[in-house]
Amino acid sequence: MRVRSRLAPLLLTAALVGGCPKEEAPPSEDRTLSKLRAEVDRVGRGGTPSGPRGTPSAPEDPNAALAGLASGQEYAQKQKLFPPEPNETVHVGSVAVKLLGMEASHGVQGSGKVALTTEDLFLRVQLITQNVGPAATALSLDPVKLVDPAGQIYAVARDVQIVAGTRPLQRTWSPDERSEVILFFEVPPSALGAGLTLVLPSPSGDVRLALQ
Repeated sequence: MRVRSRLAPLLLTAALVGGCPKEEAPPSEDRTLSKLRAEVDRVGRGGTPSGPRGTPSAPEDPNAALAGLASGQEYAQKQKLFPPEPNETVHVGSVAVKLLGMEASHGVQGSGKVALTTEDLFLRVQLITQNVGPAATALSLDPVKLVDPAGQIYAVARDVQIVAGTRPLQRTWSPDERSEVILFFEVPPSALGAGLTLVLPSPSGDVRLALQ
């Protein structure tokens, strides 16, 4: 309706100009009037009025950044993080735990076409474990927490664990059994730095393993 009300004076002027036998509208003006009439007819048939040039564009898609990461090189890039010195071994019951390494990336690729992407970071923590006791030991690493230098706590990203196809975090270690454990966390870049700590539950109290 706004388009139609704005065009009314122009159409009236065009009608007056067209009715004068002594003066003819220039060709450029004829083309302009034809476009205006076509616009009025289109809107009259239920079309949406065309906005003027400079009309603000539609709001930015909140998923656009993720789509860009998924399709760009950043998705595959992995930032290697090195263990602190000294890289200590801690014990959760009779299971000895030591950090092997860490990687941070924006994406995790699973089997087939399944993949996950984040604007933050997926932190992959690789541990080596060994049951140094004389008997089998049941241990659950599901409740493991990550604590960043600011004291913010992050739980294990279970959906990422599933996509990545990691081993179950709740199982039994046989005597002398040695195996690797992979843990994934979703964290902001600010979480990485000196003071990053892994907190492992233990019957005798939480055990803290320094990661950086």
